[in-house]
Amino acid sequence: MVPPQWYLLLSAAVFCIGLFGILTKRNALLFLMSVELMLNAANINLVAFSQFGNVTGQTFGLFTMALAAAEVAVGIGIILVLYRNFREIDVTVPRTMRW
Repeated sequence: MVPPQWYLLLSAAVFCIGLFGILTKRNALLFLMSVELMLNAANINLVAFSQFGNVTGQTFGLFTMALAAAEVAVGIGIILVLYRNFREIDVTVPRTMRW
């Protein structure tokens, strides 16, 4: 049996990779992928803590997966509008929504 510390270390590594992707990438699709990595890191944490006999972590993991699916649906819609208006998915190009 794998100790929970390894799961937490994996979760921290996946979360840091996602955070690095959000902070450094300008492509909207890579933003979405980075957010998905961060949500999956949260799921790894929840499932690792449910290993102690409580099923609550797995239940919250299912809710997080539903949230991730909704986030992808809205994000893809935003990316399609961004591409339709500016012919590019670089998030630094559109300046009309800024103050």
